[in-house]
Amino acid sequence: MTAALSGRERECKLLRRVLDSSRSEFVAVYGRRRIGKTFLIRRFFDDEPVVRFELVGRLGASVADHMALFAESLTRTFSPTLPVAPPRSWQDALSTLARTIEATADGRRVVLFFDELPWLAGHRSGCLSAIEHFWNAWCSKRDDIILIVCGSAASWMLSKVVNARGGLHGRLTQTIRLLPFTLSELSSYASDRQLRMTKRQLAEVAMIVGGVPHYLDNLYRGQSIPQFVDTTCLDKDGALRHEFDRLFASLFDNAQPYVYVVKALAKRRDGLSRTDLIKQAKMQSGGGATTVLNALEQAGFIQQTIPFGRTSRDRYYRLTDPFCAFHLNWLARRPPTRWHDVQPSPRWHQWVGLAFESLCLAHVQGIKQSLGIAGVRTEASGWRSPEAQLDLVIDRADDVISICEMKYTNEPFVITKAYAQALRKKLGIFRAATGTRKRLDLVMVTSSGVVDNRWARDAVDAQVPLDALF
Repeated sequence: MTAALSGRERECKLLRRVLDSSRSEFVAVYGRRRIGKTFLIRRFFDDEPVVRFELVGRLGASVADHMALFAESLTRTFSPTLPVAPPRSWQDALSTLARTIEATADGRRVVLFFDELPWLAGHRSGCLSAIEHFWNAWCSKRDDIILIVCGSAASWMLSKVVNARGGLHGRLTQTIRLLPFTLSELSSYASDRQLRMTKRQLAEVAMIVGGVPHYLDNLYRGQSIPQFVDTTCLDKDGALRHEFDRLFASLFDNAQPYVYVVKALAKRRDGLSRTDLIKQAKMQSGGGATTVLNALEQAGFIQQTIPFGRTSRDRYYRLTDPFCAFHLNWLARRPPTRWHDVQPSPRWHQWVGLAFESLCLAHVQGIKQSLGIAGVRTEASGWRSPEAQLDLVIDRADDVISICEMKYTNEPFVITKAYAQALRKKLGIFRAATGTRKRLDLVMVTSSGVVDNRWARDAVDAQVPLDALF
């Protein structure tokens, strides 16, 4: 695997399995805008001995426009000296593609890459039914075809392709959902780009823009984090200054309901119940709201959780996308001039505390490994009552519940007498409200450790360092 694909080891293994298969393969790749879907497919097959036909959908283009693009791609791939006339329809286009492959087959595998399929398969285009027939009647009968369809509209890809009930039902041989980099993957990416960043700096980058590769491409060697934020996010011409609006407009035909949900959750980083979320996002309860929430969840913007001791009817939704939270907190209203100037402020401390909590919640497996319970069956959730709130409760099968407190500080965190008493009170409220008989362990997950004093020794049962999240 090339350095350019660092952080995508799992996906490369799946594509390698597809390439080495002895049958034709039908692969669906989906994920949010800028996550690197097209880059992954292109770079993986660039150095492979395959024939690659590629067609990229264009937003708002007509069938005739796409047929012209199809003819250009067919010419470029198979007959550069003899231009192909644009087909009349998708059925005609794919029949022509099949005949061309049959006439030029030379023993190599043929990769057919249809990128931004939701744009190719516009209303009444006939594209999707033609691809269904193309796969069922021709591709599946051969052993040299790798048909890859790709799209950023997660809900469309799921309903029309991945979970299709029509001609594509059960036809996919591989599905790849591309997600943002984890901290471990981000570290690998930074190392391969020779960025020479500390784990603390990588964590700060992740709390600002998340693990979206295209956003991270704006990082340069020798930059400090404030310099990165200033040039990329705060400058009026910065690459990500207006990304929030472009992001949802590119993913959803009617972006407003999705933006309302994200904005409502940004105001309550501890989450909202479905009922409260629907009300605050100005949606009608029912199938439409379910579609919006499912699409945002599949695209990785939000997550639903069930509080400890509750049922699925009590589920909460949380905003999990770091960039959206950063934008709505800092860019959507009176952006600061320089990031360095806001860092010591109370507003910055409030934001970074919530951002670090979200980072920890996205890396619970690392916390479990640090606690030595990676092999123990667990359920991770939050918990709240009118008197107290716990952001991470790890209910363990070994008769212990780990209650995690997350703190992001520049220096080792100091547990005072008052804070230790507050922690004991919260655990007492939790035990009384839930009736649990399990042992309650208090775990401190911190960016800089905990000062060793009598209150820390009395209150804290275990510590998880920042490194564990990597």
